[in-house]
Formats: sequence, structure tokens, C-alpha cells
Amino acid sequence: MVEWKGAPGLSDEEITARKEHFRILVCIDGSDECYQSLQYAARLGGGVDADIVLLFVRPVDQGLRSGGLQVRVARENMLKWGLELPGIKYLKKGFDILGELGMMDGEDWSEHVVHTDVDGDPLGDNKTEYVNAKGKMVVLKLKVAPDIATGILEQWELGPYDLILFGTSGRWKGPVRSFWDPAVAQKIAIHAPCSVLVARDLDVGHGHLICTDGSDKAMEMVRRDGEMASHCDYPVSLISVALDVEAEDEAKANVDKAKKVLADMGIEVKETIVKVGNPVDEIIEAGPDYSLIVVAESGKTGLRRFFMGSVAYKVMGNAHNSVMIVR
Repeated sequence: MVEWKGAPGLSDEEITARKEHFRILVCIDGSDECYQSLQYAARLGGGVDADIVLLFVRPVDQGLRSGGLQVRVARENMLKWGLELPGIKYLKKGFDILGELGMMDGEDWSEHVVHTDVDGDPLGDNKTEYVNAKGKMVVLKLKVAPDIATGILEQWELGPYDLILFGTSGRWKGPVRSFWDPAVAQKIAIHAPCSVLVARDLDVGHGHLICTDGSDKAMEMVRRDGEMASHCDYPVSLISVALDVEAEDEAKANVDKAKKVLADMGIEVKETIVKVGNPVDEIIEAGPDYSLIVVAESGKTGLRRFFMGSVAYKVMGNAHNSVMIVR
């Protein structure tokens, strides 16, 4: 994990508060998949009392200067602009979804609008923050960046965030360049310092399938995702894949070890699965029975290791359902 030093302009108290909160960054592009990921974030955010930030990234000066916008009016309040600016209607829809899900109920929320100048762009970065009496935040952010992936990674530096979510359509495919574009999605997945969830047809009712190879990093991932899933009442299942029949006993030991770790946390495991074969193929085949496949960034070294090279990223890129890489 990369240590977050704090965003410019934040007080020491604000930096401390952000580090103590579980913070979720939801990347919004107007697709059905992005709103599915937002609903997952709302469920997760309610379980761990998280801050949720909705982010839309647009290129510098996307026709804004030639459009003759009244920039002063546009800066006043993101939800009251009433202008067809790129991303605004998508963020507004996301905000409305959070309201429908009850995220804004039960507390008095203060509203704070922040503008940051960006060279070469008349509108710049803009955000509207909603904060309740307990310090919980919901933020709408319209960010300017050279490209989508850069904008998302730059936003982490202003965070920090524990989890980045973005929706995908199919297998890294889409009609327009967006979060599901390979160059965008892979860059985020590889370079983000925090956990990354790629949402595909995310149905939250079927639980997490946690992949383990018995390594220390995998066990830490088991603990972290087990805690996250339990907060939201999601069932947890475990899978380990042996490369050959000689390693099948080791794979069984891996799931038993992970099951004990979760049992010590008071978390019941719904199902354990042991497979023999190619890890990528076996995980992808098992995945559709669950809401989410959960993998660690890398595993232990050696010929019999579970995560070989880019296995986690191959699963993320080719799975039929949602995948989370835990860091």
C-alpha cells in the first residue's frame, strides 16, 4: 500500500479523519454497470459507515470554451447548474440513486461547494460535498484530466481511498472509450494503490468467492474481504486451485487454513472448493455462481504457486462476473 501524504489544502484534522474513514471511489460514466457498482458501494458503505465519492473524469476543455458557458453560474452548485455539461447528468443520477437507497436519510447534511482552477480549461475541477453530523461524506466530483485513467489515479492522491469501483461492459469491451476500455481498466487495476473492483452485472445477493493459495498475502486478503463481506451480510466461499493432482492436498490445506482464519473472526464459510487445473480457467468457470470473485494482487513464489505472474489480472480481464483485486 502506498502511504497517502494528504491532499493540498487539507488540515491535519481533515487528513486524520480521512485516514480513519473507509473511503470508496465510484467512477461514473453513465453506463448501467457503473450504477450497479454504485449500488454495491451504497450497500458496502452502509455496512462499514464509509465515505462515498462519485467521480466523473472529462478531458481538458471538452468544447466548453466554444460553448459560451456562464462559468460563474456553473460553479455555484453542481446539482443546480441546469446545464448540459459533460458528466453532470450522470453524477446527478448517481446522487439520486444514493437518495433512493437511503444513504442520505436520518441526518442533517451540510453542503459545501469547492472549485479548483485548471490551466487550459474554463470550468476546472468542481465538487459538491455533503457531510453529516458524524463526519460521513458523500461527494460529487467533476474532474479534468488528460485521460480517464490518469484522472482516477490522480483522484486517489487527493483521497485516500480504500476501494475504487468502476463498471465494465463485457470483457474489456465497449462502444466508446470509457472505464471498460482495456487501456483504461488495466491501467487503473495495475497502478491504483488500493483495492479495485471491476463490476460486471453485479448482483449483490450471491456472495463472495475468495481465491487463496495459502500465502501470507492471500491470508491477509481473506481477512480483509471476510470482514468487508460480513459487515454487509454477504456469504463467503473459498476456492483454491492445484496445478496438478500431486498438489491437490496442498490446495485443500489452503482452503482449510483460510476457513480457520475466518472462523477465528466469527465468519462462517458457506462453501469450500478445490479444483485441479489452470487457475485462471478454473476461477473464471466457478465465478458466475457468485456476485464477486476476490483475488490478491500476487501470491507466493515457487513452481506450485497459485497466482503466477498476471493471473489476478487475467481473471479480472476475462471473468464473466465482477472481480475485486485486494491490496
